[in-house]
Amino acid sequence: MTLTEDDARRRDAADPGHRDLFHIPPADGGRYAEVAYLAGNSLGLQPKATRADLLDDLDEWARLGVEGHLEAGRPWLPYHEFLTEYAARLVGALACEAVVMNSLTVNLHLLMVSFYRPRGERNRIVIEDSAFPSDSYAVRSQARFHGFDPDETVVRLRPRPGEDTLRTEDIVDYLGADGDRVALVLLGGVNYLTGELMDIPAITEAGRAAGAIVGWDLAHAAGNVPLQLHEWGVDFAAWCSYKYLNSGPGALAGAFVHSRHLDDPTIQRFEGWWSTDPATRFEMTPVSRPLARADAWQVSNPPIYAMGPVRTSLEIFAQVGMPALRARSERLTGYLEQLIDEVTAARTVTLVTPRDPGRRGCQLSLRIGSGSASELAKRLRHEHGVITDAREPDIVRVAPAPLYSTYHDCWRVAEALAHTIEEVR
Repeated sequence: MTLTEDDARRRDAADPGHRDLFHIPPADGGRYAEVAYLAGNSLGLQPKATRADLLDDLDEWARLGVEGHLEAGRPWLPYHEFLTEYAARLVGALACEAVVMNSLTVNLHLLMVSFYRPRGERNRIVIEDSAFPSDSYAVRSQARFHGFDPDETVVRLRPRPGEDTLRTEDIVDYLGADGDRVALVLLGGVNYLTGELMDIPAITEAGRAAGAIVGWDLAHAAGNVPLQLHEWGVDFAAWCSYKYLNSGPGALAGAFVHSRHLDDPTIQRFEGWWSTDPATRFEMTPVSRPLARADAWQVSNPPIYAMGPVRTSLEIFAQVGMPALRARSERLTGYLEQLIDEVTAARTVTLVTPRDPGRRGCQLSLRIGSGSASELAKRLRHEHGVITDAREPDIVRVAPAPLYSTYHDCWRVAEALAHTIEEVR
């Protein structure tokens, strides 16, 4: 490669991230002690502060027992509120519009209880054809729950023939032509398979102009790209915290509800102990009195030891800031793109992700042409100490997360691909 290892090292010296804040796994192959970790789009790495913060919370339980609800250093009763401001800032929301709770698909279902309200011919749910399977299962089950045939009710938007990603104008045109039958638009902010960043404001505007509710699955967008959900007029959104937000496997998720909906008495919700006003919760009345906040969509007592790692991670994002992370992400991913172009120039490898930095996050998806994507990912790991992510049959995803990935990591990925891809094919 003309872009050398020494060049990668120089770039790291000039443009360091925050790798020192994270545990980097040891390599079980290759010539380096640590892995080149390019799978933060699947599971982020552990912040070094997580263990100590979690142990602090556990120690309070040992020391205080039930009194920890009010007397712990971070009292358990309002614990979820310690995360609210950080989560809101991350997705461009007002503090009243964001809440950390549950897991992603649970939150999508709770939000669809409120916002999928089919009436007459307006009953369609629009998703992308390459939506993550969980989203497909969720919307199909919602359609069935309302008595509809999901094969007729769920509209799956496909790219044009020969293309891998959706065009914004095609989505907008569909909503302009057939929007009077659409009750809900629910798309992925960044597509999990292709890495395409959707034009969230333009699609939201088109969906709402058509009379539909517009929600977003931000699993691959939160912590990856800047978001302005309040300003863009998004109706609702949900995201997970274990990918770019580095909060651990199965970590608690987040939810957003636009402020225009918060005091609307016509909106139905499933409610529970944590939905009601905390100031009157212990009056133990039989009727919920929810506040005009996203908190009203909570159902159950939040799990403190699951919330701790989310809080630790969100504090890092608050300190570093999404503008700085986005700028470094574009530099890292652009450099990785150059390297991949060089090593795959004479091979049948296709970059599926849009080349325009404004239409992608940090993930690049490579179609390897033939051979097994999983087999290639295994060889990258065990022979070169490079951890990527495979989606069968032929997509390998590489994602330099700007908090902890390095230019040298990117260089190692390209070098490893140069040595292995032909053998796998």
